[in-house]
Amino acid sequence: MITRRVLGLGAAASAASPAAAQLARPPIARACAGTLYLTIDTGWSREAEVIAASMARHGVRATLFIANEPTHRGDRNLDPAWAPFWRARAAEGHVFASHTWRHWYFRGDPAPGRVTYASRRNEGHEVLDQAGLCAELARPIEALRAMVPEAQVLPLWRAPGGIVTPGAVRMAQACGLRHQGWTANGFLGDELASDAHPNAALLRQNLSRIRAGEVLVMHWGVRSRREPFGLVFDQLLTGLLERGFCFAPLPPEGIAR
Repeated sequence: MITRRVLGLGAAASAASPAAAQLARPPIARACAGTLYLTIDTGWSREAEVIAASMARHGVRATLFIANEPTHRGDRNLDPAWAPFWRARAAEGHVFASHTWRHWYFRGDPAPGRVTYASRRNEGHEVLDQAGLCAELARPIEALRAMVPEAQVLPLWRAPGGIVTPGAVRMAQACGLRHQGWTANGFLGDELASDAHPNAALLRQNLSRIRAGEVLVMHWGVRSRREPFGLVFDQLLTGLLERGFCFAPLPPEGIAR
């Protein structure tokens, strides 16, 4: 009965005012040529606001892997001063996952249930046991929850550089977390040197080779890159959307590479 009444009212409105009825019709949904999964790691965060604004403008939602890294402001990504930034991202529908707390690198499995974890900034190294690894992966999420209790967090994690060991993967699974890297064509190149890989070249390369189902990876800004990739990020989104791709956060089970 409800459907008939609604259809009847629509027909009457159309007969009385065709132009008004046309305006009242919902927009036709755009066909999706395939889904892309944009993921963003913390990094230097120099272009964070520009990148976030582009995603909001295009209605793109991403999966944000968070670590407590140094930023261009002289603080760290998960300091309380960054709470407004993370709250805004959660409100826009982005989801979160762990990128480790210290952003050190996994270097080997010295014994069962042990993994070597080392800094690339000469801050030290240590061997983590099961409890230590779980704590390292949980800490960035705990910091996020303190700032953004409503944040949606996935049971995924990403090792710095995407570098894992068999032991680290097994131990993280025991923490309830599955490792998520990126696909072969998903590396957007924002960590590469600008002189050898200028933005124009990266933009052309990414638009030509990205295919449906790719897990894309980039950062909120990379300190060593002189030509910030964020300057062409909006063009990248525009080009991919014009190719008919849709964007979605990663599913809780992740995407197999």
